[in-house]
Amino acid sequence: MARTRVDAPITTRNARKQLKPRKKPYCRSLGPTVAIGYQRKQRGGVWQVVESLGKKRYRVEQIGIADDLLEANGVNVYDFEQAKTAAVAKVASWHADDRARVDGPAPSVRSAIEIYIEMQEARERALQGKGRLRGDARLRLSRHVLSDAFADTALHTLKEADLAQWRDRRSANLSVSTIRRIVNDFKAALNAAAVKHRSRLPPDMAIIIKNGLSAGEAAPPLARDQAALPDADIRRIIEASRTVDTEQGWNGDLLRVVVVLSATGARFSQIARMTVSDVQAAQGRLMVPTSRKGRGIKKTTHVGVRVGADVIELLRPAISGRRQGEPLLERWRHVQAKRTETQPPRWVRSTRGPWGAATELTRPWLEIVTRAGLPSDVVPYALRHSSIVRQLRAGLPVRLVAALHDTSTAMIERHYASAIVDMLDDLSASAVIPLIADETVPKGRAAAFARPAQLTTRPAGRMLPSRG
Repeated sequence: MARTRVDAPITTRNARKQLKPRKKPYCRSLGPTVAIGYQRKQRGGVWQVVESLGKKRYRVEQIGIADDLLEANGVNVYDFEQAKTAAVAKVASWHADDRARVDGPAPSVRSAIEIYIEMQEARERALQGKGRLRGDARLRLSRHVLSDAFADTALHTLKEADLAQWRDRRSANLSVSTIRRIVNDFKAALNAAAVKHRSRLPPDMAIIIKNGLSAGEAAPPLARDQAALPDADIRRIIEASRTVDTEQGWNGDLLRVVVVLSATGARFSQIARMTVSDVQAAQGRLMVPTSRKGRGIKKTTHVGVRVGADVIELLRPAISGRRQGEPLLERWRHVQAKRTETQPPRWVRSTRGPWGAATELTRPWLEIVTRAGLPSDVVPYALRHSSIVRQLRAGLPVRLVAALHDTSTAMIERHYASAIVDMLDDLSASAVIPLIADETVPKGRAAAFARPAQLTTRPAGRMLPSRG
């Protein structure tokens, strides 16, 4: 006949005083395989959690001090109910550790980032070929995450507070945009690991990542239309680009990049992937490759953007006599020549190839804005802002402007609100009519509000066509 385990009287302080000190704990069942133990010592006792693993094997761990002599504080001194809660939590953490180690070592923050970096570089290598990798994700994550002791945290033990504290440590000496880039890479790495190891991680892992890496209160949207430049400044930038191109021996490569950025409003990563076939000279159109931003979004491969005849003429040397699949925008790569007794080390041209990262434009761009007489904080992305604002103020529908710039209407409405207001204000002004009799309104003001007769009169028996 099987033995029946009898629960020990350990629920109250007075009951525990009657127990004799011993090495073996007095236990009270919390389930089929779990019990809370109380080990009586000479002065007070301690709480333990005991789990049966079968075949007379047990897992035992102390969880706190019993409130025999000290008052319970719920931190390290527990009454029976507090100890029972701590025991259940400890068993749950044991089981989480077991699940995380089912197929090998438990995944950690470090392993998640290392796998993500390898995936990003493999993707970049497949898209770019044998060219030099940008390695932005590796640089950011290695410097700001892998160098932190927090990187050795196991994913199944990760808490929102851990992520929030890591982010607070970064916020001390980094700009908001830099933190955003780091957090986006970090979040992508953790989410990829959460999907890959979902059977080994807590079910709320995605929520922990989202809440832990959030910025707290949502920041107000940045008014990007304030970064837009007048058309006169855009022309000054292009002329300065021509001057710098000539003086520094770019052979038109620098000027073409700046002009294409200005004419299309595209991102640098998009125009860098343009090929000779993307110039449709007869139609006065450039086919800009769509960005690789977003996830799970089905969209076309190119966006057609109309440009002026001056832009097409500027690009003719770059397409004349070249194959359709060759990169449209190229530049010279330089290598350091060997030093001789008569000549110091110098850089000489080696081969031509497509532009890589946007950072390749940083040094000449600073010279360009200086020559154009503009502040040094004007960045190449201002050309994109200027293109969007120019089209909005010209009265183009928001949806069309978003499509031409490979973005969403929500982003346009969020970041370029004042330009949209100006456009709508002009449209709504055309619907204003005089509402007060002519004799009560000054003639000059009445004339200013007057509308064409054909828009204010309705022929008898006919309905005006719908304006929707």
